[in-house]
Amino acid sequence: MDINKIRNDFPVLRDNPNLAYLDNSAMALKPDMVINAVNDYYSRLGVNVHRGVYRLSYEATDLYEEARTTVASFINARFEEVVFTRGASASLNLVASSYGMNFVNEGDEVITTELEHHSSHMPWFNVCNVKKAKLKYVPLDKEGRITVEAFKSVLTNKTKVVAITYVSNVMGYITPIKEIIKLAHEVGAVVIVDGAQAVPHMKVDVKELDCDFLAFSGHKMCGPTGIGVLYGKLDLLEKMPPIEFGGDMADTVRKDSQTYKASPYKFETGTPIIASAIGLSAACKYIDSIGFDNIIKYEKKLRDEAIKGLKEIEGIKIYNENAETGIISFNIDGVHPHDAASVFDNNDVCIRAGHHCAQLITTWLNTIGTVRASFYFYNKEEDVKKFVEAVKNAKDFFYGF
Repeated sequence: MDINKIRNDFPVLRDNPNLAYLDNSAMALKPDMVINAVNDYYSRLGVNVHRGVYRLSYEATDLYEEARTTVASFINARFEEVVFTRGASASLNLVASSYGMNFVNEGDEVITTELEHHSSHMPWFNVCNVKKAKLKYVPLDKEGRITVEAFKSVLTNKTKVVAITYVSNVMGYITPIKEIIKLAHEVGAVVIVDGAQAVPHMKVDVKELDCDFLAFSGHKMCGPTGIGVLYGKLDLLEKMPPIEFGGDMADTVRKDSQTYKASPYKFETGTPIIASAIGLSAACKYIDSIGFDNIIKYEKKLRDEAIKGLKEIEGIKIYNENAETGIISFNIDGVHPHDAASVFDNNDVCIRAGHHCAQLITTWLNTIGTVRASFYFYNKEEDVKKFVEAVKNAKDFFYGF
């Protein structure tokens, strides 16, 4: 990988050459290829899709549906199995509101974990309250990991749904998802995978995993904001009712009856997220051009260097030293994570601080929050050095009082 060439693709990095951007788990930066794709739609077309009987609308429709084809290929899904949403949170809520509210019944069991982002946990907490089902949690091991054995301990014949993260946004651990899916299917349960932190960093093949649903966001994988994807097995999507009603999803509308279009359109009410879908398609192509093998290897190298640097500083608690991905969660002893984050900003280092919309795991860690650094393929070794130096500066600043 030519890191300098890659970094030159990103306007934010060109305009801020001294910036160490390490908040990639929250938002990835956008390359020219993505920005240009969005701008091209708005400047050259800028019209609605599907029903316009004129050339500009035909072309916009082709670009929009080609985007669905590209995204489907990116995760090895069928065209009809890719639903565009506002983001991973919207995708996960769609499944809970449609599948959960219609196919989970009183006495059923739903399994989740304390590693979940709120968007993977809260919708099913709500479903279980409304439907009088039981919500169960996979016990985490001493490192805070999900293990197959622990999953087996809560799996029963009453399990109907498993809502689980592929990669924790706080701990950076990779869940043994394929084995868990196989076990869940043996008791007839469906598995909803939160792939928001996985899809941008590793090859995810929904057919190989055999997951029933997968959710992810465009903005974490160099795509635009406001676009996400829900993958669902077609037979499940076909039997799920829509949760929003109106334009474009309707087939026939009468005073006494209504019918809906087939998947994915019955879940995409109103004017679609046209420009952002086109931008997401460009992001998929850009990531493919770099290659996941390169991305995984390079991110691990940066993370290993950062962990080594942190371990040389006294008073630093690292919560996930052995994580497999580019996420590092830590705290400076005696310093509130939000206070630490302000010092990082003064050093041109962008990190995240708080509970990261995952309060269950921060509670499990017995802390109010963590400082989180997260790497992506456009980061450089100088970013690691700046990050470690910023940790030292933050510690010195607060310990000096």
